[in-house]
Amino acid sequence: MRTIHWVDGHVDVIDQTALPQQRRVALHTVSQVVDAIHRMVVRGAPALGALGALGVALAAARSAEQGYDANAVRADAGRIAGAHPTAAHLGWAVQQVLPAVPRGDAAVLAAAQALVEADVRACATLSRLGAALLRSYVGDRPMVLHTHCNAGALACVEWGTALGVVRTLHADALIRMVVVGETRPLLQGSRITAVELAQLGVPHQVVVDAAGPGLIASGRVDAVIVGADRIAANYDVVNKVGTYPLALAAARAGIPFVVAAPAATLDPDTPTGAAVIIEHRDPDEVLLVGGWRMAPADSTALNPAFDVTPADLVTAIVTESRVIEPAGFEQVVRVPTMRPAPVR
Repeated sequence: MRTIHWVDGHVDVIDQTALPQQRRVALHTVSQVVDAIHRMVVRGAPALGALGALGVALAAARSAEQGYDANAVRADAGRIAGAHPTAAHLGWAVQQVLPAVPRGDAAVLAAAQALVEADVRACATLSRLGAALLRSYVGDRPMVLHTHCNAGALACVEWGTALGVVRTLHADALIRMVVVGETRPLLQGSRITAVELAQLGVPHQVVVDAAGPGLIASGRVDAVIVGADRIAANYDVVNKVGTYPLALAAARAGIPFVVAAPAATLDPDTPTGAAVIIEHRDPDEVLLVGGWRMAPADSTALNPAFDVTPADLVTAIVTESRVIEPAGFEQVVRVPTMRPAPVR
């Protein structure tokens, strides 16, 4: 099942805010596309890229209904690209289809659909490269991996990045366990990643985010693998908040910290992670759980959606075209001791 595609003149997406319940949403206007990005109906760098491209196609289709105006389409494209400033893939995808705008709505749609298909191929390729890389680090034995947030099929179009690597390793019987950080405050790990792993039949355990570094320090994890929303020119990695502590723990424990992301996530125009605009979301996402307030009425909250992992903590970045090793990796990985929790 594709998370996003073009159907009868509109964009059809899986509503990620409703997961683990399945619900699809039809987006008929640019404003609906922008709102879907703001509310994280669609999230994950490759999925946002696909939505950005198809969103421009939607703008072109709506413009064609009233007499095609290329300048209006470009203005709508700017709105879409600016809806999520942290995600490099969104702005990149919009830029990829803009050259087709002067040629009309059919040309824009063709360019957008070509980009979507290219994403599927890219994720499949980087998954194979990432699996081979982890085997070179860990060896050909079942391994325990720690992941954070969601970088699976639901964050892409069809396949996945970090979880695509997991899928490839699982197909070769090389996954003993995947440790899934719950990913507060919106629980993308427990609501989305765990659902995908369960559907694939991959052994996994959900842990609170704060437990991850300690598990790594105890020698119970072979490697950390995550996706990315943006990678700076110096290879600093911007990903879901909570990623940085895992990278610190991995470096201290001497295990690989691997980032799997399409090449378009690399942003040569951003010199370092310090230059990236970190989105701060609604404090109520932290203060309320299930509609219940979990802090005093006069308490406030900070809710950064992302953090920056410095390049010197990154063992490798895997894209569909190459493997980059900012920090390299020479240490022998410990044999994990983690086992599934007993059924009670």
